[in-house]
Amino acid sequence: MSIVQDFHLTHLDRLLRTFGERPQPLNLDTQLPQLIQALQADHLDLLPLPGQGNTLRRWQTLARVAGCDLALAKLYEGHTDALAILAECGAAHHAAEGIWGVWAAEPPDARAHISARDGAQVRLSGRKAWCSGALQIDRALITAWDQDDRPQLVAIELSQPSQGLSIEHWQAVGMATTASVEVELNDTPGTLIGKPGQYLSRPGFWQGGAGIAACWYGAAEALADYLREHCRHPRPDPHADAHLGAVDAALYGARAALRECAAWIDQQPGADASFEVRRTRAQVEQAVEQVISHVGRALGATPFCRSSHFARLSADLPVFLRQSHAERDLAVLGQQSAQVPAGAWQL
Repeated sequence: MSIVQDFHLTHLDRLLRTFGERPQPLNLDTQLPQLIQALQADHLDLLPLPGQGNTLRRWQTLARVAGCDLALAKLYEGHTDALAILAECGAAHHAAEGIWGVWAAEPPDARAHISARDGAQVRLSGRKAWCSGALQIDRALITAWDQDDRPQLVAIELSQPSQGLSIEHWQAVGMATTASVEVELNDTPGTLIGKPGQYLSRPGFWQGGAGIAACWYGAAEALADYLREHCRHPRPDPHADAHLGAVDAALYGARAALRECAAWIDQQPGADASFEVRRTRAQVEQAVEQVISHVGRALGATPFCRSSHFARLSADLPVFLRQSHAERDLAVLGQQSAQVPAGAWQL
């Protein structure tokens, strides 16, 4: 290769790299909080609490919202989860008007700490990551660490001037409008909710985890409906029919798993649901990945390019699905399965 050719390729690589790594603009969808406010006004955010006999109806609502829009579902699920957590922790009286979120991610480089306490009132310092809707909601339940290094749930108001937002790391394309940015806490006031460790120890923690799977399912169901409509056309398309058959089998299994899990939770609401929820999430995740693949292969590029609803779901769902921890979750599920007595899989 000549020196001239080498220069041109190096220059080309530099230009392409600069363009490829350009920052993703943060575009907020103002209609998201407006719609949640409208749902609140009609009391459509007051879902049945998990484990009280109507868990399936709660998940059906989450699935329906997710089938409309996953960014909406992310904020709606967080808000309704916060209301359920407040009720489970005996703090429902704190559920004032406004949109709530739950920020409980605990990466090692982003922790919130309780720096001062006066009864139930505390001051917070540190940083929280993955704060979905931080630019769009009003209040949040966050996990912070007390002076004895125990996790504690704290309610904060997002209008406090002691908070700073760090948006430069949010470069998402899928789920972009949820704006899951980082929040800096600088002597931020908050209110203790429940007891130390209660967020993780309460039965509703795992019950809520299955609610996320219901959102995955609802989005996959909506994508599958496009394929079903395509296959209703009179022109024969045996390949699309085969894809639809695979999609139907996948969704049938995922729906059965969600229904069985909801019934299990309602029958024993105070029990540890981690095993049942992990296997349900694994089943739904696998089904959703199959749906994404089969629908895309069957329909080609057209709906990705000409249907805003289909395109948004297709971009958002793979990102939302990564709330699963993939093989890490499967490894724990396998460890739990190994302790199940022989014959537990019999029909």
